[in-house]
Amino acid sequence: MPSDAPATARDYSETLFLPQTEFPMRAGLPQREPEFLARWARIGLYEKLRETSAGRKKYVLHDGPPYANGHLHIGHALNKVLKDVVVRSRQMAGFDSNYVPGWDCHGLPIEWKVEEGYRAKGKNKDEVPVIEFRKECRDYAQHWIGVQSEEFQRLGVTGDWADPYTTMKFSAEAQIAREIMDFARSGQLYRGSKPVMWSVVEKTALAEAEIEYHEFLSDTVFVAFPLKDVVIGRTETFPDAKRGETSARTRRSIDPELESASVVIWTTTPWTLPGNRAVAYSPKIAYGLYEVTEAPEDNWAKVGARYLLANALAEGVFKAARVVGKKLRDVAAVDLKDAVAAHPLASLGYGFDVPLLPGDHVTDDAGTGFVHTAPSHGREDFELWMDHRAELDARGIGSKIPYPVDADGRYTKDAPGFEGRSVITDAGEKGDANAAVIEALIAAGRLVARGKLRHQYPHSWRSKKPVIFRNTPQWFIHMDRDIDGPADTLRNRALKAIDDTRFFPAQGRNRIRGMIETRPDWVVSRQRAWGVPICVFFHKKTGELLADDRVDRRIAEAFEAEGADAWFADAGGRFLGNDYSLDDYEKVADILDVWFDSGSTHAYVLDRRPDLMPKRRVDGGEDEVLYLEGSDQHRGWFHSSLLESCGTRGRAPYDAVLTHGFVLDEQGRKMSKSLGNVVAPQDVIRQSGADILRLWVVMSDYEDDLRIGPEILKTTTDAYRKLRNTLRWMLGSLAHFRAGDTVSFAEMPELERAMLHRLAEVDSEIGQAYEAFDFKRGFAALFTFLTNDLSAFYFDVRKDALYCDPASSVTRRACLTVVDRLFRTLVTRLAPLLPFTAEETWLSRFPGDDASVHLELFSLADPEWLDEALAAKWEKVRRVRRVVTGALEIERAAKRIGSSLEAAPVVHVTDPELFAALDGVDLAEVAITSAVTIARDEAPADAFRLPEVAGVAVVPARAEGRKCARSWKVTTDVGADRDYPDVTPRDAQALREWEAARVAA
Repeated sequence: MPSDAPATARDYSETLFLPQTEFPMRAGLPQREPEFLARWARIGLYEKLRETSAGRKKYVLHDGPPYANGHLHIGHALNKVLKDVVVRSRQMAGFDSNYVPGWDCHGLPIEWKVEEGYRAKGKNKDEVPVIEFRKECRDYAQHWIGVQSEEFQRLGVTGDWADPYTTMKFSAEAQIAREIMDFARSGQLYRGSKPVMWSVVEKTALAEAEIEYHEFLSDTVFVAFPLKDVVIGRTETFPDAKRGETSARTRRSIDPELESASVVIWTTTPWTLPGNRAVAYSPKIAYGLYEVTEAPEDNWAKVGARYLLANALAEGVFKAARVVGKKLRDVAAVDLKDAVAAHPLASLGYGFDVPLLPGDHVTDDAGTGFVHTAPSHGREDFELWMDHRAELDARGIGSKIPYPVDADGRYTKDAPGFEGRSVITDAGEKGDANAAVIEALIAAGRLVARGKLRHQYPHSWRSKKPVIFRNTPQWFIHMDRDIDGPADTLRNRALKAIDDTRFFPAQGRNRIRGMIETRPDWVVSRQRAWGVPICVFFHKKTGELLADDRVDRRIAEAFEAEGADAWFADAGGRFLGNDYSLDDYEKVADILDVWFDSGSTHAYVLDRRPDLMPKRRVDGGEDEVLYLEGSDQHRGWFHSSLLESCGTRGRAPYDAVLTHGFVLDEQGRKMSKSLGNVVAPQDVIRQSGADILRLWVVMSDYEDDLRIGPEILKTTTDAYRKLRNTLRWMLGSLAHFRAGDTVSFAEMPELERAMLHRLAEVDSEIGQAYEAFDFKRGFAALFTFLTNDLSAFYFDVRKDALYCDPASSVTRRACLTVVDRLFRTLVTRLAPLLPFTAEETWLSRFPGDDASVHLELFSLADPEWLDEALAAKWEKVRRVRRVVTGALEIERAAKRIGSSLEAAPVVHVTDPELFAALDGVDLAEVAITSAVTIARDEAPADAFRLPEVAGVAVVPARAEGRKCARSWKVTTDVGADRDYPDVTPRDAQALREWEAARVAA
């Protein structure tokens, strides 16, 4: 009631259509959200979704399986929320979007945890029967699946939690076995010997996706390889007696200057020198012969020593060696073609020739211009050696690759003089190999200089310990072998599939393409116990793989019944049956890389579950499959899934790939316990609720790395509060809306039609954003519309009509009709983003035992509402309104008025377009004043103006008349109706209708 109302004035509040709702202002999400989870389970929401969407086109977001190992972290929350938003938005867009969660259960991380438990109890893993050990691994994984399932569901993620997929289900293990047997039958699987990244700590080969890089302090050495038998080509002129002229000919001869010199290499891995078999040079580098002219007495590099170096790097080498040198002459790279050096440790048993080989990987950016080549310890080294293998055999040098380092990181007999020394210890620390090799180089007089280098070095992402490159027998899948015809290689299939796939963001295509173009053959074997075995047999004498459908079928059937444990139960005779003898064939003992397991998920989830089985466009259907993971999965799950599917099916398993960044703290730092900046999703949910965490996700640009912390979450909570209050106001206003109140679009006032135009615009923008997975843009459009267009403008303007107009008022009923349309469209659009809040809001208006907003489709705005001319007009009206409200803010601050209804400003509008836009508009209603005078002349100099709205100025003035006791407007017509002397005629009519309705009731 107004403060100046008579003491005996009537209380009109009961006659107003004020908002009425039990929807609380305070959300209480931590307490309410579990109640909705229980309700969804009780009404069988997931089952109802499947029933209502039967027969629709399928949109399948195939879950990249998280590892069943430990509680969820904030990265898991980001990933699963994004997936849920995609699934829910596609479901409400009219698809059958079924989400089947999954878990990756095999492999080293779980095996490692079980072993840790053994070590704590003093048990030895090797003394435990393998089947028993595998059962403990299975139990460990099953425990964490249960924990993580509850944590994922607490995020509001919908899916088939009652029947998820796991890589350790018997049916999954059987299909993984079938997939690797398919590779074997097609000739793509082979056993070879190559350098692989090897974890000494974990005793297994590792894939690139299992590697991360950390700072490491390496020993560095410059080492001299003495040249010998340097045969070069010289161009000389000879007389031609028959023709009476001279001619140029090339004569091969010994170069004595070079034979007294040494090629110098630089390496950060001195321990690999026992494996050296060649030195690489580049035909594109300019080399020179240099001589040491000055050196300290106790120096390793002596006066008179001659070194062959890249001209661009010679000065740096001399500086490292603490010497002064001079250049004797240039040496053409072509003259090194057939050169041979001696091994620097020849006296210890390395008396073989070391050939100089041309290599494209050699540069003069650092080092010496020559590269130490150990084919047992590096990919480029191995490939260079293999490229020249036939030539080396023909020259009598030989091409055998040694095995200098064993699985324990110790030197073997192929490293004479160092056998037993360790490169990396069992604890993952630096061993004594480097020191031993360096001491031997000093003793042999071949060390030129030494130093230290702090650099990024590969480590296992599980043990966090450095790995080594070592040559071991492993199982590989060919990347470049023809499968079904010329050029039909796995690499080419994968590259074509990449071109056929949509990537979000688009640069993901180039990233994975670059990896596929350059990747070596796929190492699929691991020397562990917990996983699916490489279930093939090979002939003991010939090494040929056994390819027999009968054997393969028996293996698959056993795995279906008993799981992969069947492979480890005996020597394998039951699989060979009576067709073959164990005397002739050997069962492979290695297990598959877990990336092969997860890369095969399409085969035992998408292709075999009746509730999925999409008919994709690539196979002649209309369904779509999306893979969504962090950007690191270009080298992980996206990568292995692509190769596995292309190898067995000739195409990618997905139609689209969506990637997100990683989560950092508010300062952009990686989260770590030591920094104390870890944000746990469980803590956020406990304090604020899952919808706040989800809102953080959809408000963030997930294409890049995301940031989270207390201040960011505070901003998120503030945004949520504004959103919730707007939803609450709509609910309260719609409490007075009845079906008979609906007003047709044609009958609506301009303002209502303008707001429906904006709704159609915004709904289209949200829909396009959802379609492009741009949820930040979608939410921004929705939130801006709710707060700027609705709460701060339309609802503010229409509160008077909604609260005070007669029940029969067209304006009031039109506004309620618009709010109803706004509610249905905006709440359904909000549902995929904030499922708990949307459900609470929806049920507050449409209660029912089985009701749920998530069973609805998007309530789309009608494109026929679009009216650009009307929208342009009302944009101009709003510009004028901003000047009026700006002027009134100053009046309120100066306490010259209390509320805007005490004002009746004079608005000077000299801009002709703005003046024309005000035609037919009640600017007092729009500006929420009691009256407005519009003038076309120039305003006084002291009038209020806004620089951004030229042609409008406002002169404040107080409204004349009395204050209405019901609506608080100040007008001269208060009391015009004798029956209601303290209100306006509008309010008098409202009171009559209210009282008549009360009597009728």
